[in-house]
Amino acid sequence: MDTLYTIITYSENFAGILNQITAVFTRRQVNIESLNVCSSSTPGVHKYTITCYCTEETVKIITKQIEKKIDVLQARYYTADEIYIQEVALFKLNTSRILVEKDISRAIRQHSAKIVEVNETFSIVTLTGLPEDIDSLYISLDKLGCVLQFVRCGAIAVTRGRRELLDEYLEKVNS
Repeated sequence: MDTLYTIITYSENFAGILNQITAVFTRRQVNIESLNVCSSSTPGVHKYTITCYCTEETVKIITKQIEKKIDVLQARYYTADEIYIQEVALFKLNTSRILVEKDISRAIRQHSAKIVEVNETFSIVTLTGLPEDIDSLYISLDKLGCVLQFVRCGAIAVTRGRRELLDEYLEKVNS
């Protein structure tokens, strides 16, 4: 049975590395569920947060293959209990439906979402939370027929440990 794994990879900021990393998944025929790339807390180093469903054997192989890339500093995989993960979503809703249907604003409040813009045509709602929280709000709003557009970012994650594992790796390399 496939499990959702999060692979956190650090690399130097060179053109083409993202393509090399995603090619590893393609070769193994593993679909990437979400992908987020950003600067890390270490200057000149980028952090890739990739989620995918696969077996532990497959995620081990993928992680080893990613780490073999020249510009990759480190790659590690995690299960949901080993990291803290969040996503951000935006919902564009029909304003006239919100004004008529009280259950829409109730769903927004129950999910602790925030209304960030309202005009006569549409309203924008944002929610930061666990992927299942975002799924839950989307399902609720979609059932009420008010969703005009929906978008979510790729997962962002930090490990539950006290220090970033990259820092420990860089200390070893530099000593």
